[in-house]
Amino acid sequence: EVQLVESGGGLVQAGGSLRLSCAASGFTFDDYVIGWFRQAPGKEREGVSCISSSTGRTYYTDSVKGRFTISSDNAKNTVYLQMNSLKPEDTAVYYCAAAKSLLVLRRWVLSSYDYWGQGTQVTVSS
Repeated sequence: EVQLVESGGGLVQAGGSLRLSCAASGFTFDDYVIGWFRQAPGKEREGVSCISSSTGRTYYTDSVKGRFTISSDNAKNTVYLQMNSLKPEDTAVYYCAAAKSLLVLRRWVLSSYDYWGQGTQVTVSS
């Protein structure tokens, strides 16, 4: 059974940090791209960052560049999202997702991803 389990969300003040984890099981982790997405109330789900488990190549959406860092521990089948300098506009439910075949141009397209986790809430207070 494929599972993606997010953890590490919570409530933090603006300027603070959180580290999200995405633990994967049930598929060959090294063959997949793992992405982080987020969905704020009343808004569409948007791509935040993604990493190729095989190459380590990373991508970030413009709004988080320089503040968020994605990394992968292939031995643990886990991807992390270190979030620093958090802003109230980062408040959202954060989801991780896995894609077997991903075109770079479609890295933020939801349908490019095969599996999704249940999400973890991140709330940044001002």
